[in-house]
Amino acid sequence: MDVPGSKVDPGRDCVEIDGKVVRWPELTVTGMLHKPSGYVTSCDDPQGRPIILDLLPKDAREAGVFPVGRLDRATEGLLIVTNDGDLAFRLTHPRYAVEKTYLAWVSGCVEELAANALRNGIILDDGPAKPAIVRILNADRKESLLDIRIHEGRKRQVRRMCGRIGHKVKRLVRTQVGPLELGNLASGAWRLLSDEEIRKLRISCGLAETE
Repeated sequence: MDVPGSKVDPGRDCVEIDGKVVRWPELTVTGMLHKPSGYVTSCDDPQGRPIILDLLPKDAREAGVFPVGRLDRATEGLLIVTNDGDLAFRLTHPRYAVEKTYLAWVSGCVEELAANALRNGIILDDGPAKPAIVRILNADRKESLLDIRIHEGRKRQVRRMCGRIGHKVKRLVRTQVGPLELGNLASGAWRLLSDEEIRKLRISCGLAETE
């Protein structure tokens, strides 16, 4: 019996109008995760390794979120998770050239000549990499710290780029995607993005107007 003023729980109740089921709009969920080393960027893993969904709360998993792009198992840092397919597509498609920033601790002393090779666009085994923005933050005989910004998302790209100039990556952390920064989010923690952060992300990949 219809009762005026009755409350409806979208998660439990089925509502019909003239015999047709009312479909509730899906809730769009977009957040950021500080991926730790050792986790696979996947929604499941046949080998039984820890996956990034293990780090998310139940309600986020039930909303159907998935990782935007990939970080290899050893790489740490900023990973966007969402159930917004349009946003995920734009953020990962090379056409939209969304910048990703990494801190890379590499073996040996990186000199400007080697860094210039990355800045000019180095040749990898699967083709030339586009020019990167590279800053040498620290360098000594044993180790260097690089800030590397790229607009591509090829498999293990930063590791391969550094290896190509003779410096093995010892630790790699992604600190920024487009306008979104990792900040002080603890390793293994996650949070929802604010409306303003989502707006800026959408602008960065051409999904929203700047006004």
